[in-house]
Amino acid sequence: MTIHTRQGGELKVSPSTYSRLIHFLQEDLSISAASLAVAMRHREQDPGPLPMILWQYGLITLEQLEQIYDWLETA
Repeated sequence: MTIHTRQGGELKVSPSTYSRLIHFLQEDLSISAASLAVAMRHREQDPGPLPMILWQYGLITLEQLEQIYDWLETA
């Protein structure tokens, strides 16, 4: 699996893909808006790919992390 990142660990995704990712997280994986907000706050202090931040802070399981990266490969 190859997910391209920019300097600072950001995922290279278009705004429309990012919007679809957020929708996927909320609708398919049932990640709450509150969990996403927590991850975004941590991301400001510790930049990195959103899926990894969600996992590092215990907001998603390892299985969900794999599902996210599988989804990103086909997005």
